[in-house]
Amino acid sequence: MQLGGRALDLLASLAAAKGAVVTKDQLIAEIWPGAVVDENNIQVHISALRKALDEGGGGQRYVRTVQGQGYRLVGIDPAEPLGTRGNFGESPSIPERPSIAILPFANLGNDPEQEYFADGVVEDITVAVSRIEWLLVIARNSSFTYKGRAVDVKQIGRELGVRYVLEGSVRKIAGRVRITAQLIDASSGAHLWAERFDGALESIFALQDEVSNSVVGAIARKLEQSEIERATGKPTQNLHAYDYLLRGKAQVYMWTRESISEGLRLFYKAIELDPQYASAYGMAAWCYTRRRALGWTTDPEWETAETARVARRAVEFAKDDAVALCTGGFALARVLGDLDAGAEFIDRALKVNPNLAKAWLTSGWVRAYLGEPDLSIKHLLQAMRLSPLDPLMFGMHTGLAFAHFCASRYDEAASWAEKALREKPNWIPALRNASASYALTGRDEEAQSAMARLRQLAPELRASRVSDLMPFRRSEDLVRYTDGLRKAGLPE
Repeated sequence: MQLGGRALDLLASLAAAKGAVVTKDQLIAEIWPGAVVDENNIQVHISALRKALDEGGGGQRYVRTVQGQGYRLVGIDPAEPLGTRGNFGESPSIPERPSIAILPFANLGNDPEQEYFADGVVEDITVAVSRIEWLLVIARNSSFTYKGRAVDVKQIGRELGVRYVLEGSVRKIAGRVRITAQLIDASSGAHLWAERFDGALESIFALQDEVSNSVVGAIARKLEQSEIERATGKPTQNLHAYDYLLRGKAQVYMWTRESISEGLRLFYKAIELDPQYASAYGMAAWCYTRRRALGWTTDPEWETAETARVARRAVEFAKDDAVALCTGGFALARVLGDLDAGAEFIDRALKVNPNLAKAWLTSGWVRAYLGEPDLSIKHLLQAMRLSPLDPLMFGMHTGLAFAHFCASRYDEAASWAEKALREKPNWIPALRNASASYALTGRDEEAQSAMARLRQLAPELRASRVSDLMPFRRSEDLVRYTDGLRKAGLPE
């Protein structure tokens, strides 16, 4: 069902009250300033809003009447923890708070090499819209599983557990760019809003800002101005540096040894052009943490020092860049062992953008390193809820395996490691967790089998150097992890 402007205004006003009662007089003064409005007129728009929010039912599941006072909107609480509902083996339930998936925009340019540009535009819009605290935004990796597929938006809504879907296209030709976007009600398929944005290529940031603002406005026109300002933050004014960042991200998402190295090269290109580019520093730091975790480090002493440099630059220049804060913070924790500083920067990232799956993922790992496994599990489940179809889900499963290991729940740890290995059989961190967990539960044959595969992939791994792999805060976690790997057959 398509909402009219007045119904959208009512939704915005009720949402801004954050669950408090809004009187009819307040609604009239805000939505119909200076006009004489019949009470029945309000009721007509309230009924339309209820039908749209309650899938045509028209009940009071979301918009409730408070007799003698007014109306209140329930289920949109910025402080409400996410990730507490839904079975991750099935399609997630539709949350009570507004939720959206931003699908890959079609690349309508003549040059197929510009595919990364269209993807980068969507990713930046996703991050911008994600900064709205009361809006649940599905992560880029899950939304991009629909790239190149003709799928009905109703099906997408069911599979991702969202109420709204944004789709569109990007055309980049001869120094000009055109972005089209349309917002769709995933439950009914109704088009709620559509717009076309044209401009010179050098004004791409302004176009992205305009798209983000319009999407936000279509959902709730009275969004607080501070939220809009955060949603329109520009990563850099240097278009060429931005271009290198997009190319580097495209390489990182391929997740191979060669692509990580190429991504690093491109991020450094971006930094050369913009020495204060927080996102580029953060992505470089992220690459170094992956190289360390996977045993791809070629010069450990130099890479440790360089990781420290780029991570500190990332958080120094980050301001409200949540990705730079969480990637820089994670590198400080993972590679430098500065767990307290890492956790602090990741917490800042979550305040800036509570819908960023990567921030919840990195927080989950760092909380496990700190010896807080139950909080780690909570944060990792939140990452999974925000990106339920993430192609890198094996990393989240590996994190859960590690957290359960730190909680001495070895059977659960083995189970999550097995899930990760079903998705990515040669994933070294999952094989480490599986080997240690099997060994400490007496599953010797499975432990030895996992260790044999691990030693094929990482022949340099030794029990005496386990402390280099994980920055454990609690000595007992390191002792148990090392003991498990020894029992599985890891040599000294």
